[in-house]
Amino acid sequence: MATIIRVTREFSFEMAHVLGNYDGPCRNIHGHSYKLFITLAGKPVTDKFNPKYGMVIDFAVMKNIVNDVIIDKFDHSIVLSSEFGKEKLEVLRSMFENVNIVNYQPTCENLIADIAERLKDRLPEGVKLFSLRLHETEKLYAEWFASDNC
Repeated sequence: MATIIRVTREFSFEMAHVLGNYDGPCRNIHGHSYKLFITLAGKPVTDKFNPKYGMVIDFAVMKNIVNDVIIDKFDHSIVLSSEFGKEKLEVLRSMFENVNIVNYQPTCENLIADIAERLKDRLPEGVKLFSLRLHETEKLYAEWFASDNC
């Protein structure tokens, strides 16, 4: 019986957002240098003839998945809630090329939940999303654990 192993890879992206109806300075457009830590769990490949022998997941495969569903969508974008206001959204869309409208307030907490949803069905068979850690700043982050979200 193979042992379950967890593997983690760090990713980074630049993103701006606005917290509409917030009572602090984050109600203005501002950006962060996000750091995203993704931990996956699974059993390493035991077939000695498989080119992925000894791996839970090929880190290049992991990178391609994350780039496709997270980084390419959010990097150098501005993220706004669909409730931000139609006129404001249209003005920003006319000013910027990469505007993402989401159906939630784009806090660090809500972003990490969105990232979990985007990732969990894209992983190879036998590999599970174990946890995420999203740093909005060096000292502020949110965490998501699969065990809390069953």
